[in-house]
Amino acid sequence: MKMHPSMSADGSGKGNIKKLLKALKPYSLLIALSVLFTAISVVVGVWAPSFLSDLTNEIANNAGTHSIDMKKILDFGIVLIAFYVTNMLSHFGANFVLTTVSQKYSKGIRSQISKKINRVPLKYFDAHQLGDTMSIITNDVDTIGQSMDQGLGMIFYSVMMLIAVLVAMFVTCWQMALTVLIILPLMLLMAVLLFKFAMPQFRKNQQYLGDLNGCAEENYTGQTVIQAFNAGEKMTADFEKKNKKMRWGVFKGQTIAGFMQPAMTFISYFAYAAVCVVGGLLMNESKDANFFGTITAFLVYINLFQNPLQQLSQAINSMQMASAAASRVYDFVESEELSDESGKQYKLLGKGEIKGDVEFKNVRFGYSPDKIIIPDFSAKVKAGMKVAIVGPTGAGKTTLVNLLMRFYELDGGDITIDGVSIKDMPREEVHDIFGMVLQDTWMFEGTIRENILFSKDGVSDERLEEIMKEAGISHYVHTLPNGLDYFVENETSISGGQKQLMTIARAMAENSPLLILDEATSNVDTRTEEIIQTAMDKLTEGRTSFVIAHRLSTIKNADLILVMQGGNIVEQGNHEQLIALNGFYANLYNSQFANE
Repeated sequence: MKMHPSMSADGSGKGNIKKLLKALKPYSLLIALSVLFTAISVVVGVWAPSFLSDLTNEIANNAGTHSIDMKKILDFGIVLIAFYVTNMLSHFGANFVLTTVSQKYSKGIRSQISKKINRVPLKYFDAHQLGDTMSIITNDVDTIGQSMDQGLGMIFYSVMMLIAVLVAMFVTCWQMALTVLIILPLMLLMAVLLFKFAMPQFRKNQQYLGDLNGCAEENYTGQTVIQAFNAGEKMTADFEKKNKKMRWGVFKGQTIAGFMQPAMTFISYFAYAAVCVVGGLLMNESKDANFFGTITAFLVYINLFQNPLQQLSQAINSMQMASAAASRVYDFVESEELSDESGKQYKLLGKGEIKGDVEFKNVRFGYSPDKIIIPDFSAKVKAGMKVAIVGPTGAGKTTLVNLLMRFYELDGGDITIDGVSIKDMPREEVHDIFGMVLQDTWMFEGTIRENILFSKDGVSDERLEEIMKEAGISHYVHTLPNGLDYFVENETSISGGQKQLMTIARAMAENSPLLILDEATSNVDTRTEEIIQTAMDKLTEGRTSFVIAHRLSTIKNADLILVMQGGNIVEQGNHEQLIALNGFYANLYNSQFANE
């Protein structure tokens, strides 16, 4: 059974938090600045109640005789205002710096993921939904950034405030300080319970979100098929099932987390009452009128004490969400990569003309060790030959091409080009050697010029015009508004046949010495197929080319036809030779002709 990323064995909350903290090392100076701002905010916040106590005593002691010193009151008021303004500005400064850190981290991890996508083997995408991977890049990274922004600031502020308030309370009145500490175990118990019950639910919620995004992506990309088969209700039901899971998961998680606030409020009210009772008893015993100010200061201290505890619980909540999201993000970031080939040198390109001799030597491959697709495949292809690969679905045709491009690594045997093993070449060289025209036409948002040239530089306008004429799209492109500079915003604005011709033009612009054509005419009508076939004949001229086709009529002019079944070549030869054999290929061809 496929393991979901968020359910991996090493996705523990503690381990993920450590990874997050390690990732923050480059921002140590900024975090230290935030801590400094937080410390200033805490100091002035805790110092202010002592002035409030003096202000209260001044009013309480002199209110009865109407001899209140208004200058003192004004001085106290100015000091308090200055303290609270400083508190506000320093608190804002701390939050601003942490927001900067969280956004820089999010940008960095997105860049890391973007680079990682180009380094993971294709088998990763075979085993994971596209929507789920997209959810990691977007939702999970955003969750980490937002949680760090809120959670780290709360943790810094809350820990400092708790320590400062405890010191201030014991300095002011140790008896009432001990009274307040009675509520501390209750608050810690609430935080522990929250962590224990909320964390598993938050982790599940991130998984539910990935599943929901995967389902939404399938609904969007498969809309044509869904409507054609009247499967809208079924797909909607599948989405609603996942949506319901997401709803109840979020409800449970937020309900558990939401219980913290009212529980903390109840405990703080209990503390207020306890301090008033103890303060009254102490005031009665000491007969000290100044105790009014002490009780007032303690009521402020209780608020300052319980607020950090509430914020700590919220911070734990945020970091739990960050941990759950980080589990998925770091599972992707730390997933298996293609082997490092930085030490490999180019063997063929740049060292003379590539002839194009290709040999498959006892090739063995399976997508998993227990499921071998190609058990033992051997074949020799001479330079300049047009090789057609045919066979029923599942015979191993596309797999063979993927191995030729080193999209997957061989389990056994070897493939050589001009006598050089592709294992000894960097993947980039193998990819440069082969041009590809795939069954699935792909165009990105950009101009026609950018789509044709893609990653190729140094192609002149004159050569580009020649390429378009050879590919049969020159007239079509010049009928578009702005011609080559026509901006493709949506793939549906261009027909399937024209897109296929543009992918052929893209391969022509690449001008690679060898060529792979994978089902290049399978999705077009007969007339367009003839145009595409002409363009492909021009493209394959003088090149060793491998053509995969279900329509056998399109490869009758191939120099060599490899007939595959069960991962092995069962017949080989040209069209006339294979028909004369009256074997598997002949049956395949005749059955297709009869169907047509």
